[in-house]
Amino acid sequence: MEARSKPPVLTAGGRCSLPVLTLLLLGFVAPLVAVIAFSFAEPRSFAAFSSFTLANYREIFDPANTVWMSFAWSLGLAGVTVALLGVITYPIALGLVRVFGRWAPVISILFVFPLFISENVRLYGWVLFFIKNGVLDGTLRLLGGSGPEVLYTPAATLFGMVYTYLPFMLFPTVLGLSLLPRDVVDAARDLGASRLQAWWEVELPLAMPGILIGTLLTFVLAVGAVAESKIMGGQSLIVITHDIEIAFTYSQNWPLGSALAVLLTLIIGGLTLFALSKLDLDRILGRK
Repeated sequence: MEARSKPPVLTAGGRCSLPVLTLLLLGFVAPLVAVIAFSFAEPRSFAAFSSFTLANYREIFDPANTVWMSFAWSLGLAGVTVALLGVITYPIALGLVRVFGRWAPVISILFVFPLFISENVRLYGWVLFFIKNGVLDGTLRLLGGSGPEVLYTPAATLFGMVYTYLPFMLFPTVLGLSLLPRDVVDAARDLGASRLQAWWEVELPLAMPGILIGTLLTFVLAVGAVAESKIMGGQSLIVITHDIEIAFTYSQNWPLGSALAVLLTLIIGGLTLFALSKLDLDRILGRK
């Protein structure tokens, strides 16, 4: 008689990972599948999984549709936000790692503390600061001048995004710099490298994992930003997340909103993979 094959038995690691896998399936995979299914449903219906049509995607790709301006604004603002934060946060991170000493934890708390307050509340605080007859304008009027027209412009939206996502770029950069062996930089200087050469050839590549994590995290969050354009920009520009929100709420067109969300996910994923393909991750992570 042939011996019966034993059913596969999960290893201890497999059993321990079941709660995490279940959470990922319910919290990530299932909603994503639902969104994809809705994107192929009949427009202005809730017939997901029971109908299939490309009408929603045809509407998006219709030359008369201006939704691509929203995509362009979202991606452009996110890219500029990342570039500005890269310039702003690197000196701060360098100071937290090497300069501020025992005061570094206190300064770090100052950057973390705003995250405990609602983003909308913080943005409305800036509105009160910049609005006509507000803090800035009132102070300048007392000095004989007047405040600049800042609010409800694309520049105000960009300012709000830079302010909101600064911690998400700062702390991964701090992590990257904190893992940098100081003696390696000193050795480069001892071997005749200038300060700029040591930074470019040694310090920056070794700190790049943290910078790369901060860049990707900030870019993904910034593309999905909507409060900044509403509160500080006054909808002087329309971002794609606003179009998605309108489709799911006022328009009650869930299939169109789902199709926009799927396209946004594909664009972000494609750009991320393209950026990673252009980077030598083995060199950045010190594998060669």
